[in-house]
Amino acid sequence: MKVSQKIVTAEGARASQKGKKLNKAWLHEHINDPYVKLAQKDGYRARAAYKLKEIDETLGLIRPGDRVVDLGSTPGAWSQYVRRKLSPDGAAAGALNGGIIGLDLLPMEPIEGVVFIQGDFREPEVLRKLEHALSADKGHCRVDLVISDMAPNLSGIESADAARIAHLVELAVDFAQNHLKQDGVLVAKLFHGSSYDELVKLFRATFKTVKSMKPMASRSNSSETFLIGRDLKSRADTGR
Repeated sequence: MKVSQKIVTAEGARASQKGKKLNKAWLHEHINDPYVKLAQKDGYRARAAYKLKEIDETLGLIRPGDRVVDLGSTPGAWSQYVRRKLSPDGAAAGALNGGIIGLDLLPMEPIEGVVFIQGDFREPEVLRKLEHALSADKGHCRVDLVISDMAPNLSGIESADAARIAHLVELAVDFAQNHLKQDGVLVAKLFHGSSYDELVKLFRATFKTVKSMKPMASRSNSSETFLIGRDLKSRADTGR
């Protein structure tokens, strides 16, 4: 083996060892995470349910009779939370006062009362399925709340990741403009980075009221935050 090959092999071994240590550290943190334990106790599929719970309880977003669209719904924790909030008894099954539609590129295990559509909502066929599901209820397609926990696969290259994140948030805003009621609400996840200020500007140009929140369930070492936009401005006001 040449010297250069030995160096590459040694560096690869160190990188592999470092990766294993990071995975072990993450697994240890995950297993001991109080929100993970709480999710298991309460029957939620992911700890993310408590992020939406805090946002909802702070701002009073979800009301009886609401129609909600969950973008990036898989594995389903946010849809589970909404489903319980729209239940007269707060139950995970049974009567439901409202409607929930989840959309995701990935499959999702069924949740009672939640209509799930697998696909890319930018595609006409997927949008047709969504609009059919909405009109099947009360004959119109506007919704009260759009929630988006969408996130891209991160590459570690800051500029590329910022662009991917910004694109998903922009898609959520565009979707909200086309499907929310005038007094509706959009909740979208984003991350602090080079695109953050521009995305806040986009929200402020689109909604009359904008708030940002970092729920307690968000990990302290995560840069994620959530923007909440309420009451759509007219297209003429936004210039979009």
